[in-house]
Amino acid sequence: VMFGVSVGLLWAVRVGPVEAVGRAGAGERAPRGRLLGELRDGLRHLRGHQRLRRLVWVIGLGEMCFSGPLFAGLVLLADERGWGTAALGWILTAFSVGGAVSALTMAVARHVSGAGAVLAGSLLVTAVVVTVLGRIGSPGSAIALGGLLGAVSGVAMVLGNALLQKAAEPRYLGRLTSVTTLCTLGLSPLLYPLTGLVAAAWGAATFFAACGAICALAAATALTQPLRGARL
Repeated sequence: VMFGVSVGLLWAVRVGPVEAVGRAGAGERAPRGRLLGELRDGLRHLRGHQRLRRLVWVIGLGEMCFSGPLFAGLVLLADERGWGTAALGWILTAFSVGGAVSALTMAVARHVSGAGAVLAGSLLVTAVVVTVLGRIGSPGSAIALGGLLGAVSGVAMVLGNALLQKAAEPRYLGRLTSVTTLCTLGLSPLLYPLTGLVAAAWGAATFFAACGAICALAAATALTQPLRGARL
């Protein structure tokens, strides 16, 4: 039903013609044979901007584990601990509520003066929380940590994408968003087999620790120049 409503909404949206990017002139339609050239132009634009490259790296690392593999890890964790499906449902609910609260908070924020530092801090807290979550033994504590994880990871997601939109040229924004989507939603299914293999060999806690290490790497990248002094 929700997909059907989405199709209806998209059908009602009216957009103007998409303008070509790169060698095509303003308002000129891009012929199909030029699509690969425009893709190369977009990647070349990314290579030529250090801040954009590092932002894409931070977003990709920070969101990769949360695009699906972490939820598979939660299923395995709940099974190992014997918590049952009800506890798993409450953990996921708490995660969603925490993400919604952080999104609403960021929506009403007038400005974020130290956006780069806040991004790094939220990713670092995310790394700690996700690591501790993998070692927790009580379902009640896991539910509380799930809510905290949703809140801090939501802040990182909003700030990362907002900084990307601010730094990118408008005509390349779609291409850069596609790159970050490829790094998160596109590559995350490849981590599902790895999730199962790691959990089977060393336990679900090891997988959560690996997710924490990835988030810590993203936080370290966000602390480098020129991201550290970014403002919104």
